[in-house]
Amino acid sequence: MTKSFVVREYVFTFIFWLVFAIVLWCNFQIATGKYLAMIQAVIITISSFTFTHFLTNKLLPKALRLKKMKRFLIQATMVIFLLSLVYSVIFTYLEVAPKTSLPPHIIDHLPILWQGFYMALPASFLINGSACGIKFYKEHGRIERDHILLQQAHLENQLKLLQDQINPHVVFNILNHIHILMKTDTRLADFLLMKFSDILRYQLYHCNQNIVPLDKEIEYLQNLVEVEKLRWGNELDVKACWNINNKKSFIAPLLLVPFIENAFKYVCRLPGHNGYVKIDCKEENNLLSFYVENSYSERMNYKKKDGTGGIGLQNVQKRLKLQYPDAHALSIESDGLVYQITLTLKLSENE
Repeated sequence: MTKSFVVREYVFTFIFWLVFAIVLWCNFQIATGKYLAMIQAVIITISSFTFTHFLTNKLLPKALRLKKMKRFLIQATMVIFLLSLVYSVIFTYLEVAPKTSLPPHIIDHLPILWQGFYMALPASFLINGSACGIKFYKEHGRIERDHILLQQAHLENQLKLLQDQINPHVVFNILNHIHILMKTDTRLADFLLMKFSDILRYQLYHCNQNIVPLDKEIEYLQNLVEVEKLRWGNELDVKACWNINNKKSFIAPLLLVPFIENAFKYVCRLPGHNGYVKIDCKEENNLLSFYVENSYSERMNYKKKDGTGGIGLQNVQKRLKLQYPDAHALSIESDGLVYQITLTLKLSENE
């Protein structure tokens, strides 16, 4: 709750009770003197404020927090009765004495006191009921806002955890490729090192944002595919097609990386098999179509299904549910020879 909001709430409360007192004074002075009407209005306003403040600022928030509304209803009823009794006393003992000379035994304040009590009940109920209604609405709104903020923080923590699981894996793979090439082809290792610097720069300076420009993300993916193509050389047939029309589209960073990593990790490389990876990425009217296909062998990848090989795909499925709950369609299919992933994603144009 900000300081300006608190100040506005105090100003609103002061103006409300001030108007309440003025209305009472204008109403009472019709039947009584101005000064007596002022005394009545002030006492009623102060007592009403005290009772309603205690009910709405002390009892109601505690009841909502502890979820004990039945007890609060009992407490509210007691407060209403007490305030009605205060009204009755004020109306009975602070009114102007009648001008007619009545016998003393006729003036009996006790029946008048109880009569005033019954007449004051509706006013007490209305005042406290209205105050409780307004306070309940505000407290309920505050609880909803707190819940939304907690849920948002939880989602952000989940996304951060998922991204942290992806980034080190990508860096480790590239560094491992460079390490191997340093012993066989230093020129190629130098070229891959430059590619790695571009990849690392993207991860360091862009992936901390919630969404990134689609063209930057595609450039990052192209670098990854280039690294894999150079790594495997003639052992794999790698084809990638990138067709991006809208340069202003945005996407969650590193969302598509696990699909590419998965394709190169589980591609079939058995003797006599034509290993291949096919990637087709197309954007049209802010709708991204991403297709990855690779040769596959259940016999070769049987030992890899140890609970760790599928972390990347599990993470990206969780991220899609968190960040694109109603804006994506993901299909993962395999017939034992071919592994296919198809993703359609509704992109945004705002950062």
